[in-house]
Amino acid sequence: MRAVVIDSPGRAGLGTLAEPALGEGQVLVRVRTVGFCGSDLNTFRGLNPLVSYPRVPGHEIAGVVAAVGGGVPREIREGAHVTVVPYTACGQCSACRRGRVNTCRNNQTLGVQRDGALTERITLPWQTLLLGEGLDRRELALVEPLAVGFHAVARGRVGEGDVVAVIGTGAVGLGAVAGAVRAGGTVVAVDVDDGKLAMARRAGATHVVNSRKASLHDQLQALTNGDGPDVVIEAVGLPETFVASVTEVAVAGRVVYIGYAKAPVSFDTTQFVRKELDILGARNATADDFRAVLAMLRGKAFPVADAVTRVVRLEEAAEALRGWDADPAAVTRIHVDVD
Repeated sequence: MRAVVIDSPGRAGLGTLAEPALGEGQVLVRVRTVGFCGSDLNTFRGLNPLVSYPRVPGHEIAGVVAAVGGGVPREIREGAHVTVVPYTACGQCSACRRGRVNTCRNNQTLGVQRDGALTERITLPWQTLLLGEGLDRRELALVEPLAVGFHAVARGRVGEGDVVAVIGTGAVGLGAVAGAVRAGGTVVAVDVDDGKLAMARRAGATHVVNSRKASLHDQLQALTNGDGPDVVIEAVGLPETFVASVTEVAVAGRVVYIGYAKAPVSFDTTQFVRKELDILGARNATADDFRAVLAMLRGKAFPVADAVTRVVRLEEAAEALRGWDADPAAVTRIHVDVD
């Protein structure tokens, strides 16, 4: 069975895996499409501290149920189109005991701490599958990154009338844009790429700011009557955008960090106290976030075609990963069609 394998930093190619065995409570999924995530790129670059090698990447999944084991609910049947919640929860750690299973201390995400779905078939616990009737492979393979953006919106308690600045409009940032709009917010999308900002408008942003061409501070002040945004969601992961989030948010505002900073960050921490800020992290997503994204996609209210930069075959995936590494700004999402 073919699979994409990252053997070590900078080395990826097409390899083989044994056919998966189907156990009790499990479902055999024929993988149709997998989206490359920024964590996959960092694995290829050797910058993901959670990864050991060799590693099969892939956790943004569109698939079809090929077989079901014993104890699987009747609605999960052969031929059903599905997406996958790719995280695990131990049920025992402090996060799980609080119901925050998306940030389980012992989480193992597909393609990160354990081998992922960039292969022809994979067995999964039935509880991780979500049915995707009425959605195509492009939509289903976008659910996970969009759900991460929706989760950040929930963490920021975005509500009616909030002005929300979303910094970074890759796939996760676009999910935050769409989620904030659906929660009643007015969204200002921030990026350095006009093409991505145009996508953010189609995802629901009312205003866009190219922070390479104009002062982010001046633009946000003008759009908020000098208050600053009520919520800032950071989906880039650069030290300067980490700092800008705290600088630009309104007094008594909320800052939500999705991105992992690529280097240590130095803050003027007096702003935390003087503004009485809520500084929040957002990790992964919940099953409810996934369901909210599925509902949005069924309403055809998201620019799916625009969000997928490139589609390649399984045998082209490693080369596509190398190309992304060479020019990361040119990519929103790469989809690998396995079948």
